[in-house]
Amino acid sequence: MHYTPAPPDPKAPPVRINLLSDTQTKPTPAMREAMAKAEVGDEQVGDDPTTNELCARVADLLGKEAAVFMPSGTMCNVAATLAYCRPGDEILAHATAHIIAREGGAHAALGGFQITPLPGDDGQFTPEALRAALHPRTRYQPPQVLVSVEQTANIGGGTIWKKAALDEVVGIAKAHGLATHMDGARLLNATVASGISPRDMTAGWDSAWIDFSKGLGAPIGGVIAGTRGFIDDVWRWKQRLGGSMRQSGVCAAACVYALDHHVDRLADDHANARALARGLSQINGIQVQAPETNLVFFKPDGAGVPGDKMVAELRKRGVMLAMMDGRIRACTHLDVTAAMIEEAVSHVREIVRAA
Repeated sequence: MHYTPAPPDPKAPPVRINLLSDTQTKPTPAMREAMAKAEVGDEQVGDDPTTNELCARVADLLGKEAAVFMPSGTMCNVAATLAYCRPGDEILAHATAHIIAREGGAHAALGGFQITPLPGDDGQFTPEALRAALHPRTRYQPPQVLVSVEQTANIGGGTIWKKAALDEVVGIAKAHGLATHMDGARLLNATVASGISPRDMTAGWDSAWIDFSKGLGAPIGGVIAGTRGFIDDVWRWKQRLGGSMRQSGVCAAACVYALDHHVDRLADDHANARALARGLSQINGIQVQAPETNLVFFKPDGAGVPGDKMVAELRKRGVMLAMMDGRIRACTHLDVTAAMIEEAVSHVREIVRAA
């Protein structure tokens, strides 16, 4: 088993349609220009003006007191749990949440925390499931400290947590003395699709963050927001984790540019996802989950093509996507056009016909 990513196969055809992930986006020429012209300082002593501007804007956007720029969304989650919890504490999250399924066991390895998986359809646990998981505070069981949700729910199909459910989860958590954390990797996809502002969507949540390296198209970074005291603790963990940077304004400038130019256009990605799902669903035997945002999950097995074979055959044609949780995941983003969606559907149709 090797942990180092393998370089691309030089014999493989070039990727022309990249539906692997919205993390595959490349900075636009205008974003690169903003990065090149960024005014910078030293983040570690608090004098990088572009980074400071980004953090102030995200704190205001989410209705929180303060924010901090982080190299990645995973570090946002890890630093948050390290700030909230102590070894032996328990965190409650959906069974498919990123903090369980996609962060390499970091929360157990670095903090000694237990994450209890909660059941629920489409990547979301219900308020009833949360209530059922709560237990009295006794010496026989770990202290329950934190409730976390993922907005949108990635493995659940890019589904949007409804505002009413978020509010109910917050109410239950607060009534039992638990803190609340929102993994906002695709938070702005949810707010654009629902029409609910980021401030309203995160109201009541002690902390929330935005990933800029997905649909927003920046090359790096996330910003986590919360109370000033919480962000102060996160800064301590950012330093310990090696996430404290110097002239981070070069990267922060890309995120500022994204806030100004790449938020409203997320609706285009959602429209492309719906078009992809519509085209795939018209091919006999393919099962498609109706997308709520920019993620399309489908299974071609009923059409006589196993998922892994479909992925391999599409890659031969310059179309890249991936298997996830036993299904194929296609992800639309700013480097995917409507014409590419039509072409991708045509390739799938041809592969099914040849099966």
